[in-house]
Amino acid sequence: MLRFKNLGSGSAGNATLVEARCGQQVSRLLIDCGLSVRELGKRLDAAELSLQDIHAVFITHEHADHVGHARALATRTGIDVWMSRGTALACQLSDWGLAPDQWHIASDSHSFAVGALEVMPFTVPHDAREPLQLRCSDGDRRLGVLTDLGHGSAHVIESLKDCHALLLECNHDPEMLALSSYPAFLKKRIAGPQGHLSNEESAQLAAALVHPGLSLLVAAHLSERNNRPDLAQSTLAQAAGCQADDILVADPLLGTPWFTVH
Repeated sequence: MLRFKNLGSGSAGNATLVEARCGQQVSRLLIDCGLSVRELGKRLDAAELSLQDIHAVFITHEHADHVGHARALATRTGIDVWMSRGTALACQLSDWGLAPDQWHIASDSHSFAVGALEVMPFTVPHDAREPLQLRCSDGDRRLGVLTDLGHGSAHVIESLKDCHALLLECNHDPEMLALSSYPAFLKKRIAGPQGHLSNEESAQLAAALVHPGLSLLVAAHLSERNNRPDLAQSTLAQAAGCQADDILVADPLLGTPWFTVH
């Protein structure tokens, strides 16, 4: 069985928990750690879990809302840490004080296992040193986790085809971003090909990934200032051929409930 729970999605901090079960074996991967260890513990407690129930953490890239508290988590718990070589250099991973066998380098299209969970990283276009996003599987069902990218490249589409569930960035509404108080350079960065997906760009990507086996689509990483859940839902729903209420949204502070991937 494969299931996931977003614990927070947005500039205040990102973290998503993915769990695979095979018989009596349960394996859990935390994707990103932008939440403080204390806050992460609270949100895990609400899910009837603890820090000790996490078996590894994967850092997608070096931006603070994704990696900000990973060092504290790793040194406190001793769990394995995965990230790309570029992210490791940007984060100065070698200075974290971890045991040599505690940190691991991930690379594009090379899968690795966290217990019963198979993890396939893939590169994405984003303004970071070597960002990676993930496809996770229990050997049967497949989940795509895709936030923080500027456009849906052919490689992204190929990496996520035939997923049964998607956690997909819907960062901004272009009109809201254009009218916002953000400085011009920041607007340009967000809307650029190495920035973040707009609702429309997310919908285009979703349309390329829709297939009969895709049963769950969750909008994530919504800007609190430059987007609204209803806008993301309606835009994605049109592309996916479903009702707006069928599109679920990860709350910036509360995340989502558990979702089982069918």
